[in-house]
Amino acid sequence: MRIIKSVAAMQRLARGWQRAGVRVGLVPTMGYLHAGHLSLVQRARRLAGRGGKVIVSIYVNPTQFGPQEDLSRYPRDLARDVRLCRQAGVDVIFAPDNAQMYPGAGADRLSTFVIEEVLSCGMEGQSRPTHFRGVTTVVAKLFNIVQPDVAVFGAKDYQQATIVKRMVRDLNFPLKIVMAPILREADGLAMSSRNKYLVGGLRAQALVLWRTLKEARAEVRKSSRPILAARLKTELKEFIERTPAARLDYVEFFDPDTLVPVRSVERGTQMALAVFIGKTRLIDNARL
Repeated sequence: MRIIKSVAAMQRLARGWQRAGVRVGLVPTMGYLHAGHLSLVQRARRLAGRGGKVIVSIYVNPTQFGPQEDLSRYPRDLARDVRLCRQAGVDVIFAPDNAQMYPGAGADRLSTFVIEEVLSCGMEGQSRPTHFRGVTTVVAKLFNIVQPDVAVFGAKDYQQATIVKRMVRDLNFPLKIVMAPILREADGLAMSSRNKYLVGGLRAQALVLWRTLKEARAEVRKSSRPILAARLKTELKEFIERTPAARLDYVEFFDPDTLVPVRSVERGTQMALAVFIGKTRLIDNARL
């Protein structure tokens, strides 16, 4: 397994693979890998096929963090990530620094962005106004550097993966985007690097996200007709905030393809929520 930190070196390798007809799968990450990430690696390996290559990018991208967010304390452990990638059979880790990804003025003075203007407006885009501008920009840069045939994203970040799909379609990127299922702990908590923040009793209280998704599914299952989204939001907010450390940021019901919010909730509606557990903000989603 190779570890590449230079954009130029990664581009040279990517061009060589292209000339040789090697199929490439990319898994973009911010590191501090867990079993959920490794499941994306396994999917990328299958999609790359025999003789193909799998690249994991590890980069904590500053342009997708807001001023009051956790950029400085986001968990990092490259040595651990390298061990996990080696065990998973990754061919290349691309681990650039800020100077490589944002040369010249630097990330804080970047003047060129890739912006999706429809799917990114609600949910995460409303709570974190500059977040998706940073995501689409850095993902576009990674696609240009690595030149993958396929890129695999996790469904936990459902809105993000849908936006990246739209960007790829609209800007004619020659690759396929695959959204892989959420991986959960045995008790239902969605795997996330930020789960590291859940110390003491907060870990148990974080299960309120999974319980809320199950509560919504149960409501839809037992109802013989669509449920008003506004009423269900109110009920779920009360359900969430009975957990002492929990504070709801948003809960939304929407069409799974267009992300357009729906007025009535029924089977097949997608649900997403963001909840603060203490100071830690977690997200989750499910098809109802």
